[in-house]
Amino acid sequence: MDFPIFTGTQGHCHIQGIAVDQKKGYIYYSFTTKLIKSTFSGEIVGSVDGLVGHLGCIDFCEADGRVYGSLEYKNDVIGRGVRKALAIEQELEDAFYAAIFDVDRIDRMHMDAQQDGIMTVVYLQDVYEDYKGTGINQKGETVPHRYGCSGIDGMTIGPMFGEKDGKLYLFTAYGIYSETDRSDNDHQILLGYDLSDLKQYEKPLAQMETHRYGPEKKRKLFIYTGNTEYGIQNLEYDAYTNCYFMAVYPGFKTEFPNYHLFAVDASEAPKTERLKGLAEKGEMLTLAAMGKRHEPTGIRGWHFPHGSTGLYAFGDGTYWISEHHTARTGQCSYIYPYVFDEGKGFVLDL
Repeated sequence: MDFPIFTGTQGHCHIQGIAVDQKKGYIYYSFTTKLIKSTFSGEIVGSVDGLVGHLGCIDFCEADGRVYGSLEYKNDVIGRGVRKALAIEQELEDAFYAAIFDVDRIDRMHMDAQQDGIMTVVYLQDVYEDYKGTGINQKGETVPHRYGCSGIDGMTIGPMFGEKDGKLYLFTAYGIYSETDRSDNDHQILLGYDLSDLKQYEKPLAQMETHRYGPEKKRKLFIYTGNTEYGIQNLEYDAYTNCYFMAVYPGFKTEFPNYHLFAVDASEAPKTERLKGLAEKGEMLTLAAMGKRHEPTGIRGWHFPHGSTGLYAFGDGTYWISEHHTARTGQCSYIYPYVFDEGKGFVLDL
């Protein structure tokens, strides 16, 4: 196979994530407001257009042959930026979903996200409640957004932490605002949903009349990493290391190492602990004993510059990772092959 795989230029919005169907030989790209279907040779097969929200990280589910992704509608700087890129003035209701694409039906360009019946959505109430909730800053003042929640971005499918029963869960990760004047936003947060339960909640996409139909969360899980800019950008389960990789935009708090990449040990069950910077307890996950250890905090990770715009694990120690670029004709990305190194993170494998 020839590398890199080129996504083609795709307009004003940058790539958010990639997903791979190994058996059928397709790679999928999330470009914020559309989903692209391509062959491994770079031939674009089709696209789903017309999203006026933010489509983030995506993952391919081998169990049902569909692509799952985070989808959010909100009226903050991100939501306004999306609507500006699409020249849409109307504000939409704040809403957060797991978007599910029937990718076998994508066979031409510019298929409509609503009219062509390509996708369904499942509402995520917990995200909405924390986005609309409040926290406390370092001055003791009440500030918007519980935990600094800015919505969702990272999404992947894998086992529950510490369990070996083969059951699959859909995990979505909070976006977290990078406010440096508060200490209640220093955790990454995952919501876990039983994948087999989601089907009953799927509804067709209706962007101007967003529905509120979805499941109760199975688990809310916390990982202490220090604050990062907009939380987990890409979340990916890797069967080879039995870890969940979290690619982020580094944060700005000087007391933290501000890594680009973290790994969470999937073999370790959550432990109920008091959450640092918060007056509550939560289910804490364990960072894998890999990468560089920041001695003052004990946080482990890597300063690896890629992955936040797309990271796919094949489960055999090989990975495809997006390297975002901007061309004169629009946003694009090149997909490169990597292998994993415990010390360095990922190493280019050309």
